[in-house]
Amino acid sequence: MPRLILFNKPYDMLSQFTDRNSPTARATLSDCIAVPGVYPAGRLDRDSEGLLLLTDDGRLQSRIADPKFKLPKTYLAQVEGIVSDEALAALRGGVLLKDGPTRPAQADRIDPPALWPRDPPIRVRQTVPDSWLRLTIAEGRNRQVRRMTAAVGFPTLRLVRWAVGEWTVEGIAPGQWREGGA
Repeated sequence: MPRLILFNKPYDMLSQFTDRNSPTARATLSDCIAVPGVYPAGRLDRDSEGLLLLTDDGRLQSRIADPKFKLPKTYLAQVEGIVSDEALAALRGGVLLKDGPTRPAQADRIDPPALWPRDPPIRVRQTVPDSWLRLTIAEGRNRQVRRMTAAVGFPTLRLVRWAVGEWTVEGIAPGQWREGGA
């Protein structure tokens, strides 16, 4: 039976078990997960938080991470500014990035979600409002959600991956993990 771990990756942690490329030690998965033989199925940028799946099964890892399987990934994004209907329409239609157009996304304005506090907190500017989006994409380019929101005029301040396919981070505190059904 393949093993699947659902991990809530904290902000400022690498999505790998070692950090050989830095003269100063950065937080890695090995700081929280001492399970031999599991590897991340995909990546989550150091400045992003939320669900990271790890498995010991290569085929499951491929099914989760490979864009050809179009497994939906849902993100909660706090963006700078009040998101316009035009920006939502652009995200839903696909956004042109430097590496080509994105596939259409599901994009909705949402009320601020009840999330754990981020450490460190985002920089708050009293004169610039912010808003929250729920974005679901079925591809996984480098920093894609951040680039998409910036392309429509709303830079991302905080990004939390909430779900990958049927798996969610709900009920898992930052730096904690639980077993998931494969």
